[in-house]
Amino acid sequence: MAAPPLLTLKDVALTFGGTPLIESAELAIAPGERACLVGRNGSGKSTLMKIAAGLVEPDRGVRFLQPGTTIRYLAQEPDLSGHETVLAYVEAGLAPGDDPYRARYLVESLGLTGEENPKSLSGGESRRAALAQTLAPQPDILLLDEPTNHLDLPVIEWLEGELGRTRAALVLISHDRRFLSGLSRSTVWLDRGVTRRIDQGFSAFEAWRDNFFEEEERDRHKLERKIADEEHWLRYGVTARRKRNVRRLGNLHALRKERRDDRRPVGTATMTSVEAEASGTLVVEAKGISKAYGERTIVQDLSIRVTRGDRLGIVGANGAGKTTLVNLLTGKLAPDSGVARLGTNLSMMLLDQARATLEPTMTVTDVLTGGRGDSIMVGGHSRHVIGYLKDFLFTPEQARTPVSVLSGGERNRLLIARALAQPSNLLVLDEPTNDLDLETLDLLQEMLDEYSGTLILVSHDRDFLDRVVGSVLVSEGEGRWTEYAGGYSDMLTQRGRGVEALTVPARERPQRDDAGSDKPRAAEPARKKLGFKEQHELKTLPARISELETAMGRLQGVLDDPSLYARDPARFEKASSMLAAAQAEHAAAEDRWLTLEMLREAQTS
Repeated sequence: MAAPPLLTLKDVALTFGGTPLIESAELAIAPGERACLVGRNGSGKSTLMKIAAGLVEPDRGVRFLQPGTTIRYLAQEPDLSGHETVLAYVEAGLAPGDDPYRARYLVESLGLTGEENPKSLSGGESRRAALAQTLAPQPDILLLDEPTNHLDLPVIEWLEGELGRTRAALVLISHDRRFLSGLSRSTVWLDRGVTRRIDQGFSAFEAWRDNFFEEEERDRHKLERKIADEEHWLRYGVTARRKRNVRRLGNLHALRKERRDDRRPVGTATMTSVEAEASGTLVVEAKGISKAYGERTIVQDLSIRVTRGDRLGIVGANGAGKTTLVNLLTGKLAPDSGVARLGTNLSMMLLDQARATLEPTMTVTDVLTGGRGDSIMVGGHSRHVIGYLKDFLFTPEQARTPVSVLSGGERNRLLIARALAQPSNLLVLDEPTNDLDLETLDLLQEMLDEYSGTLILVSHDRDFLDRVVGSVLVSEGEGRWTEYAGGYSDMLTQRGRGVEALTVPARERPQRDDAGSDKPRAAEPARKKLGFKEQHELKTLPARISELETAMGRLQGVLDDPSLYARDPARFEKASSMLAAAQAEHAAAEDRWLTLEMLREAQTS
């Protein structure tokens, strides 16, 4: 006999601002459950997860938790305030009897030392700390909302193994197809306020969903025909039997109401890139290029050739130097040695992952038009901004809203909308899939499939890499990069292993001599300590990096004006030079901070 559910939600409903968000949601989590919760951005997945965690009270419905059951919930925006260090924050989540060693194990496995000040953490580091606190107590139920956000490939694959071994029941929200397919055994779909469940993992969900939509569309056509038949009878039918007529008229009103109340699926985004005139056959050629910051080598003697139509993926752990490598290949940064050159007739469009390029106070319309009216040039043709925004699933009401109120997925869609309006024959995309729902990921993939130009893609999304790229450039460590044919899975087959985490070489341990003493070997170098100047750099660099990101956003906003070059060439050249300099300084500052942080970590280990 099956064990009773640990957690049950029945007929849950919730309304925000007069609009029903969740109308009738059901959720049953049994011991050892492996469920994924899927749905479009804005469908209410995170809200339903919070209701399951007991953090939000629904307007209607029942939430039942078996007595003694423990739940841990990972929020998308964790709060680490009130703790002096990351380790103290993680240990605060332990209950009496929990293993305190597990807290440190999780912190270090997620790439932190535990000694960091929570106030100085980046968004990605805060997510890692929150993930460690959530997993540390080993609860009965784990509710994880986008656990792979801001994680690099080595940590994502480590997390898959960790969750695969846990005895806790899992409910996962994620846009990472590979992650969901590997861990889920059942799927709960939240669509138009209603949940539907299949007792199969995510790998079976999309085909089932498409069949559901097809059946729904057939039922809708049947309803339309029935209404048409009733209207025809009402106009031309026999009128002698008044009671029958009243009844059929009532039926017609009921059918019309059913059609009126029918909530159709949310529309799909229409992504079309505006392609410039074809580039030359050669797009990028690097011969023996190297780049280092201090003692840390980012790229060592790399030679690579990218030709028109190539699809190159770049993968590596966080801190491996992917952004620096992209800047070297695209001419934003000069190598220390070697030569990197660009081909002829290139129109490059860069979409980076720093959302600082969006001014929070600007409206959605102003981001696209630069504050100049309600029209935008797309492919040489003027389009009204409302119509263009609809292609990317924005409502007319959102056109005048400030960027600050948009969700992460909406900001990413807005960045993509702005970028795709610009003609290009070379797309450089740095983590474009962050915060996008699965349907929008599909459309982005279709757009890239139809794009005839050249693509350079930096991504941690293994499934997306498999679908899009033709070769993968992988960090091998110590500045070495190797290109493998095919997608990410093909690289795994050829290489025999995945992407390794970035590590600092540990100090060589003292070895015993013949007499059994513990004297260190004479050749062992002393560990380098951070001086006062380096400590000051480590403390002040994050603020400088933030300032540079803001400056880059302002300059990019100036250059986004399609008529700027014709109207004011001098200003265009000045802004371009300033942006290139800011990007180079930003890359150098990030790498310098990473070098110092690694030294500090090695010093305290």
